[in-house]
Amino acid sequence: MKQRPVFAGAIAAVTLFAAPAPAQTVPPPAISVTGEANVSVPPDLALVDGGVTSEAKTAREASDANNTAMGKVLQALKAAGIDQKDVQTSRLSLQPQYAPNRPGPSPVVGYRASNRVTIRVRDVSKVANVIDTLVGAGANEIGGINFMVSQASKLLDEARDKAVADARRKAEIYAKAAGVTLGAPLSISEEGSAPPMPYRKMSAGMVASAPVAQGEETLSVTVSVSWAIKPKE
Repeated sequence: MKQRPVFAGAIAAVTLFAAPAPAQTVPPPAISVTGEANVSVPPDLALVDGGVTSEAKTAREASDANNTAMGKVLQALKAAGIDQKDVQTSRLSLQPQYAPNRPGPSPVVGYRASNRVTIRVRDVSKVANVIDTLVGAGANEIGGINFMVSQASKLLDEARDKAVADARRKAEIYAKAAGVTLGAPLSISEEGSAPPMPYRKMSAGMVASAPVAQGEETLSVTVSVSWAIKPKE
């Protein structure tokens, strides 16, 4: 029996390897720029951190003394018109205290109890009064003041509009210099735009007489925009 030649498979193989590779997608011509915008506003909210630290020979004595002192602070804040929902415990601790500079294991010589709260002050003009209330009621720790903007999202939206307008202004300058016309935006991405969270540390010894300046907070937005371009008509 005569054997048939195997030409068909060879032709198929040649055809397979000769097929053209799929064309790569070429991105459209574009101009990419960044736009920036800032909005400065006075803060309308403040967080004040403060509390009481007590020391005693035993853990029970330190804890009881601290609870009594902190109770007076909380009562004073309530009497000053601070709503209970605006006072939140931020730290509660009870730690042994060891004898310093002793060779070998140091013996426990006492205990330190601490209770800290964060107070939300909705009228920043009263921050100094709140600090005076804390110190006057027996608080011996003032951790710091954090001024904030409560409506930051609305103000950031205003900054976003300005940032995109700034990006278009820059892109039009480049387009004019290159002899082309701007088309529609191909992509828009926003870089970090979190509002600042300043922390102003103060010591308990200076808060009673130190004035508090709220200043201004600056909210910033940066956007990256790619604009399609086309030849001038």
